[in-house]
Amino acid sequence: CKTGIRRELSMTGVLIIGYGSIGQRHARLFNELGCEVAVVSRRSVTYTQCYRAIPEALSAFAADAVVIASATHEHASDLRTLAAHGFAGKLLVEKPLTHVREDLPHFEHAAVAYNLRFHPVMQALSVALQERKLLAFDARIGQYLPDWRPDSDYRDSYSADRNQGGGVLCDLSHELDYTAWLCGPWSRLTALGGQLSHLEITSEDVVSILMETAACPAVSIHLNYLQDVVQRQVVAVTDDGTVIADMIAGTLTTKDGTQHFDCDRDDTYLAQNKALLGGDFDALCSMAEGLAAVDTIEAARRALRDKQWITAP
Repeated sequence: CKTGIRRELSMTGVLIIGYGSIGQRHARLFNELGCEVAVVSRRSVTYTQCYRAIPEALSAFAADAVVIASATHEHASDLRTLAAHGFAGKLLVEKPLTHVREDLPHFEHAAVAYNLRFHPVMQALSVALQERKLLAFDARIGQYLPDWRPDSDYRDSYSADRNQGGGVLCDLSHELDYTAWLCGPWSRLTALGGQLSHLEITSEDVVSILMETAACPAVSIHLNYLQDVVQRQVVAVTDDGTVIADMIAGTLTTKDGTQHFDCDRDDTYLAQNKALLGGDFDALCSMAEGLAAVDTIEAARRALRDKQWITAP
């Protein structure tokens, strides 16, 4: 991990905290956007401008924006360190915001990285639902965990360890965010599932949630680490027909036909990062919405444990 100083003062400086797979993606994409990028990593990594700790990085590097891409269970302490050292720039925290609900410092320009809001299929679904009344909403995501990171043992990943923020409720919380984004906040929910499979993990690998929300009386969300055929799909039943959004196929289907959308994996991240740099926080997931997703995770885990319906606070 070599240290460096910012050389191009005219460039936007972006500091990436954490240099795992998502931190590396952010570093590459912000470089492509013409930013000067530095990273903070507690591990020994190779990067031109790299620091061991946040205070050192803030002192040596002029950060206009910060992305927290550390392990989920480290997000809260990283936020507190940024606040303690007076960071007041633009801030993006990888999802989920935290692995447990806790008080966090306030930042004026902050968002949570739920980049699926920028997927063209989800954008089209949002538009389609504006003119329809929701009657039922079903969201499904499934992907076999050992296939996620082919170059490493899934048992060594944070996904395998609930205490590090692993489990489908945290790992696949995109579904919780976009459901709230499209259907409004939940009023009550229950859940079934847990660690049900042969996978050698301590986190939940299957969870099905049933909830009632402000804009939809019947919402179901299914999350799993087990499907060997990847699925990410929404079926919305409305008073004006059914709308099916398939993010894997890149399609939106209604009674009028099927629209096709091209979307590379980087596209949603690029759109999200452009919104951050441009200060378009209305398009991003707010910190309050990110905390609401954490509340949903905790309520679902309570429902799994107690086998009961949970009423929103």
